[in-house]
Amino acid sequence: MSEEGPPKLYNNKPRKAQLKQLRGQHKSQEFSSPAAMGTHGHAAVPPPPPPKEPFVRRYKFVWPILLAVNLGVGAYLFMGWKKKDTSDEEQDVSPVSTKDAAVHVVETSVSTPPIANPVIKQEPIPENQQRELLKWILEEKRKVKPKDAEEKQKIDDEKALIKTLIRSKSIPSV
Repeated sequence: MSEEGPPKLYNNKPRKAQLKQLRGQHKSQEFSSPAAMGTHGHAAVPPPPPPKEPFVRRYKFVWPILLAVNLGVGAYLFMGWKKKDTSDEEQDVSPVSTKDAAVHVVETSVSTPPIANPVIKQEPIPENQQRELLKWILEEKRKVKPKDAEEKQKIDDEKALIKTLIRSKSIPSV
């Protein structure tokens, strides 16, 4: 035991049974000849099993696929929201562009006053169709989910007005 030296460091901690086995081998080597001890030394110790690879390295082929799918889903969601935002902005903006407005200003200053579009008189909608339309509007108002109490009150007032118009004998013309 005097020749053992510092304690051995293991990559994997040996079990108690393996330690007892190693100690038994050391004792048998101490009783044998010194020449045999020099040649064999610690050759009886089996090499430790290779360390288990980490999860990331074991499945390294999965990471590029996962990254590509993740980027694809992110781009899809971003483009979906982007389309909704642009459609709202297009509805808010008037159809006249700045180029048309600049050309129009030049024309009005040089030419005669613009011609007003004549008002087209449309035939009145029959009363039974107006009632059907009001019933449809009432059904749509019932489907709306209000966000707060103020909006709920506003919707309830509108529904009450529509109900009175449906029940009335004659629908007022606008």
